[in-house]
Amino acid sequence: MKIASWNVNSIKARKEHVKRWLDKNQPDILMIQELKGLEFPTEEFEPLGYKTEAVTQKAYNGVAVFSKHGFDVIHTALPGDDTDEQARYIEIEMNGIRIINIYLPNGNPVSTDGEKFPYKIKWMERLYNRLKELREDEIPFLIGGDFNVIPEERDCQNPASWEGDALYHPETHKQWRSLLNLGLVDAFRALNQEAMQYTFWDYQRGAWQKNDGIRIDHFLLSPAITDRLVSCTIDKAPRGEEKASDHTPIILEIK
Repeated sequence: MKIASWNVNSIKARKEHVKRWLDKNQPDILMIQELKGLEFPTEEFEPLGYKTEAVTQKAYNGVAVFSKHGFDVIHTALPGDDTDEQARYIEIEMNGIRIINIYLPNGNPVSTDGEKFPYKIKWMERLYNRLKELREDEIPFLIGGDFNVIPEERDCQNPASWEGDALYHPETHKQWRSLLNLGLVDAFRALNQEAMQYTFWDYQRGAWQKNDGIRIDHFLLSPAITDRLVSCTIDKAPRGEEKASDHTPIILEIK
């Protein structure tokens, strides 16, 4: 089974990019993030053989799942805070597996009086609680998406430039480690030890041309899914297209 994740940075702007990628790569499931709008063009993808489910929000955020197979929607928001209206989470079940798509908060700017970084950390704590619940219930799951977390030095070209940033902050790393301590495996890093493989390149300062990127799009696997892991790769090609998203797809294959 081939499952992909891609922050498309506006489905309206990148609709044709997504259609071309689906047609060429034929994943069983594609999870996308940062839809940036209330409207989602379901009818555009049905002729390609994909059922879709989207959680949308005006102008910001948003996540969606494309699947060639039937599935049940379990949650359209991260449990733990009924007041949180941001569209950042969808959890489905297919063939006995929970598949979770997230767009984790960026958290910048980090400041003593700001709200964004505390929101990020609280969101990660809620995510930990949800995944802990799934582990305790022995439900096999995988979680993919834009985590907005740079896990290690080797996941960015210039670590010094990220010091103090919410994506590379000590508290962010602490929360990331708490997820791994549930017994989850970073699928890409488990199979790819070399540095300088990234999923995001900024539009500014020639980052793409200089390969000045960061790895912030991930798949985390529960032990039962880790046992089925075949491959996890990054497809850089879409980032080089005209009017591309600043992210590129990451592709997981499991037995």
